[in-house]
Amino acid sequence: MINNVVLMGRLVATPELRKTQTDLSVTSFTIAVDRAFVRAGEQRQADFINCVAWRQTADFISRYFQKGSMIAVTGSIQTRNYEDKNGNKRTAVEVLVDQASFCGSKAESGTGNGGYSAPVPPAAPSFATGSDGDFEEITGDDELPF
Repeated sequence: MINNVVLMGRLVATPELRKTQTDLSVTSFTIAVDRAFVRAGEQRQADFINCVAWRQTADFISRYFQKGSMIAVTGSIQTRNYEDKNGNKRTAVEVLVDQASFCGSKAESGTGNGGYSAPVPPAAPSFATGSDGDFEEITGDDELPF
């Protein structure tokens, strides 16, 4: 079974780090994720996705991200049932975050206060099988062999 989520969006509020009674770090936050489809004459719609991160991931997010920051997260969807203060049964759906990453520039993501921008790795070469069965490198100037 597969339960894997990858999201990229903007934080709607600055994440607050909390500690459990056993001193585990946890933060809950919401990401606004734009929908890909926009109807003619309408503004772009967004979905607001609730997320929760634990331990080092929670520490990282609360330290380097703030309201409006662009963030990419990977994780899984989890549901939990609870009773609200009026005794009504409720179900919460949220993303349990395994990893969080920066997106965009420091100025764009709002992390200009000492945040870290990961270096971009060089592009890996692409290879195709030639007519003789050997692999040959394809560069931007070459025609594809098919």
